[in-house]
Amino acid sequence: MKNKLFASLFVMTFFVITNCKAQTEQQNKIGSIGAVSGMNQSRATHRATLLNNGKVLITGGFSADRSSLPSTEIYDSKTKIFFAGDNMSVARASHSSTLLPDGRVLIAGGYNGDYLDSAEIYDPKTGDFSPTGKMTQPRSEHIAVLLAGGKVLLAGGVGTGWTFLVDAEIFDPATNTFTKTGNMLAARESHTATLLKDGTVLITGGHKGRRAAIEIYKSAEIYNPNKGTFTVVADLTVKRHKHDAVLLDDGRVLVVGGSDERDSGGAYTNVEIYNPKTKNFSKIGDMRFARYKLQGTSILLKNGKVLIAGGSSQAEIFNPATNSFEIAEGEFETARLFSTATLLQDGQVLIVGGYDQHINISAKAWIYKS
Repeated sequence: MKNKLFASLFVMTFFVITNCKAQTEQQNKIGSIGAVSGMNQSRATHRATLLNNGKVLITGGFSADRSSLPSTEIYDSKTKIFFAGDNMSVARASHSSTLLPDGRVLIAGGYNGDYLDSAEIYDPKTGDFSPTGKMTQPRSEHIAVLLAGGKVLLAGGVGTGWTFLVDAEIFDPATNTFTKTGNMLAARESHTATLLKDGTVLITGGHKGRRAAIEIYKSAEIYNPNKGTFTVVADLTVKRHKHDAVLLDDGRVLVVGGSDERDSGGAYTNVEIYNPKTKNFSKIGDMRFARYKLQGTSILLKNGKVLIAGGSSQAEIFNPATNSFEIAEGEFETARLFSTATLLQDGQVLIVGGYDQHINISAKAWIYKS
């Protein structure tokens, strides 16, 4: 009897220890970056949008000769191959690409030698692009956010004559029209916009002006879609532009990297958190690498952690439970500036294109696996 009891206890103890070890290993697993077949065209300041069918639409950007691209590609996550899509109606770089509730994609604005006020809709059922209503004014390097009601907020950026834009507009997919909404409190380029859980939008940082006249912001504001107005919230802990921001599962917003007036020489490791309950920002630590020009490449993973993929030659993982960063395995060979990162349906992340510190533009692609 004693031998049977001992054997039973041994098996149970072994099972508990093994199970705990497996859970700990899973929690501590950082994941890795690995190369896959690249795009057909080198691109930077392009856009990547996950479609409802699990494929990824890649649009525009600029190429090695610095010309804006009308071409598009589709990434098939099953075959891990890019294939050519139809061209957009015009070449676009630094435009926006927003998945609409009905599965279509709104492509708006951008630059191709001119600042664009045109917009078009991609229909994944046909693979076609078709013109839609014009924006209220030309804009490039703006932000675009799908609001809770299905409309799209577009705000800021740069317009004709290299002007920095304070105004914002709303696209209504029911009527395919753009209409003005309230102005931001500051003209902004290289800012971020994050949809909060209450349906409002947090705008952070950015700049206006160029070179010696540049003004980089610490300021942040909130857009209320019910009122169509922007209101001020507390400042960031540091001024920053060319940074990134991502909504965490608990409703807070992680703000990472960016730079000061020195651009690459002033790139930040600094990280802060916006708490919507207190409406304040607080510094929580530093990343392992300084990063800038990484907008849209910080991805909330299905396990609640955040992959920070852009702005450096290596990716890292933020754990909101411990406010800590760990380096993911694998490298991109060079820094990935103005690349894109897209969370796939299976939880992996596709990272494509961008350029290095010498503005060598890439067609390469990588997959992050946790």
